[in-house]
Amino acid sequence: MVSEDYIKALKAGKKEFAARTAKGLDPYLQVLEDIPGAADSILEYPLGLVQISTDQIVGTMTSGRSQAFAANFMPILEEKSEFAMKWSSLCESHLNEGIREPIKAYEYMNKFYVLEGNKRVSVLKYFDAVSVPAHVTRIVPPRTEEKENRIYYEFMDFYDLSGVNYIWFSEEGRFFKLQRLMGKRPDERWTEDDKLTFSALYSRFSAAYKAHGGGKLDITVGDAFLDFIEIYGYQELDKMTTAQFKETIGKSWKMFDTVADSDPVEIQMTPKEKKKPLIQKLIPLGASNLLSLASPKLKIAFVHETDPKESGWTYAHDLGRLHLEQMFADEVETSAYHLRSQDEKEAEEVIGRAVEDGNKIIFTTSPILANASIKMSIAHPNVKILNCSLLENRGFIRTYSARMYEAKFLIGAIAGGMTENDRLGYIADYPIYGTVANVNAFALGAKMVNPRAKVYVEWTSKKNVDIQAEFEKNNVSYVSGRDIIIPGKSEGSRHFGLFRHDEVWPHNLAMPVWHWGKFYEEMVRRIINGTWKEEEAAKGKSVNYWWGMSAGVIDVICSKNLPLGTTRLVSLLKKTICSGEFNPFTGVLYSQHGVVQEDGDDVLTPEKIITMDWLAENVIGAIPKMADLVEKAKPVVLNQGVETAEE
Repeated sequence: MVSEDYIKALKAGKKEFAARTAKGLDPYLQVLEDIPGAADSILEYPLGLVQISTDQIVGTMTSGRSQAFAANFMPILEEKSEFAMKWSSLCESHLNEGIREPIKAYEYMNKFYVLEGNKRVSVLKYFDAVSVPAHVTRIVPPRTEEKENRIYYEFMDFYDLSGVNYIWFSEEGRFFKLQRLMGKRPDERWTEDDKLTFSALYSRFSAAYKAHGGGKLDITVGDAFLDFIEIYGYQELDKMTTAQFKETIGKSWKMFDTVADSDPVEIQMTPKEKKKPLIQKLIPLGASNLLSLASPKLKIAFVHETDPKESGWTYAHDLGRLHLEQMFADEVETSAYHLRSQDEKEAEEVIGRAVEDGNKIIFTTSPILANASIKMSIAHPNVKILNCSLLENRGFIRTYSARMYEAKFLIGAIAGGMTENDRLGYIADYPIYGTVANVNAFALGAKMVNPRAKVYVEWTSKKNVDIQAEFEKNNVSYVSGRDIIIPGKSEGSRHFGLFRHDEVWPHNLAMPVWHWGKFYEEMVRRIINGTWKEEEAAKGKSVNYWWGMSAGVIDVICSKNLPLGTTRLVSLLKKTICSGEFNPFTGVLYSQHGVVQEDGDDVLTPEKIITMDWLAENVIGAIPKMADLVEKAKPVVLNQGVETAEE
């Protein structure tokens, strides 16, 4: 006798069949033998008996039984068929004692195709079983440059370490990232406890995520889970109850919407011109007036990674804060906070304290504060939080930085013209977004003036490196050092900007300048006059302000001792960059390994400049890997590092 369950399954099968037929899609199960890539496999080997997710079972090995099922594995043969009787019998067995006999299947590109047990899979899918035991044989495709293929090869390495086959990502590098976010070395194998804990966390997340509508987003559950643990921390998730999971996912939903967007970040290259309200035309902003007397001052906080007295980077941002106070003396009140360590919990506490103190705008001035900024923005949606970083795409905060590569290009042109032995040095800090572009822009500027110029790059974030000794060994003549002096630090204080290397007290020939005050002034104007609200990002977008010399947030100060011709060249190049007539990354570009850009009229997109993971052909050195970095550098590189640093 055919069960009622078969009739229900049959309806589901026919519905799927009709829907796919109407869309012009194959309504039957996928057949592995019909997939061209599978036939070109370079290797087959058994994985043994493994548990596989029913969601990943998408077809059958041969065409023999494919037309008994719709594409969703529900039956489509009529109730009186022998097939229907066998399906119903299996259904009864499952209800009485459970289906425990393993199926046989082939795995190809992390999808499974059944060799024996199609009806068992159909019954289990009907009852929403999560997984099924299977004797699996893996089919390995040849390596190609296709994105899906590269991700699959990363997956195979990950599987060898973890034995986990139920998580998948839509972008490269994420399996490596997951390994690190779990606190594991790149080659560290998972213990049985690791596997059990991960399986429980992933299952809880997946259920809550799908219940909230995650299945409608154009990302994998794995993509969403990775972003979730990056923000909240893997260990912290293990402490959450199921109810807390659901609540946190609900509050964080904008993040998943943003990640799912095909173009999640809106990069604003120049300040957008907006008409100010009439009241702003009548009453100059920054002057004492009746409005400022009637309204309390706008409280703005700056949260720094370190004390301004210990860091040139932080000091530059604090100068920007002081500029803000000067410009808006009657409208704005600022305060500064800084961390004592790089602990993320402390970062959350400090930002939280700034919120409690009544600040309505908070600038967090380091990429290392990005995750804490996002968590606090989720917790305090009425506070505007901006983080100084690039390409943050989680939707809750806006980010900002400045196109320092424009200034570095000019500095490189000066260095190329001044050197007598064609050997230049560049001191870089962290291999994160934007930094590699700075190195390459310096090298391209030097090469434009001096085709023989070579740039030796050294990294302050790399372990066991004596930069001074390396430059002396390579007979480096001029060096691009730190961008700004550290207040109160006398040792090496004049070794900043572009300087001659062989002088104890060098003459500084040029210096790049971060005018953070200009950025903060413009941003606060936008918030006060309503422009901020007008340019609110569309749903699923993050806004990243990446302004350059044309906006006045970046500049180069040249020494009066520079030759007149060099000074004129710098002035001319600056004008063409500011006007948009020229970009340092225009035309044919070569890396250390070959051509990057072939067309002489092309210009690298902002995204390609930001995420640059190659060094120009005239650069001597390499981008350090994660294992080569000092411990202090790893958190920020983990969050903002270029792909090469994540391998």
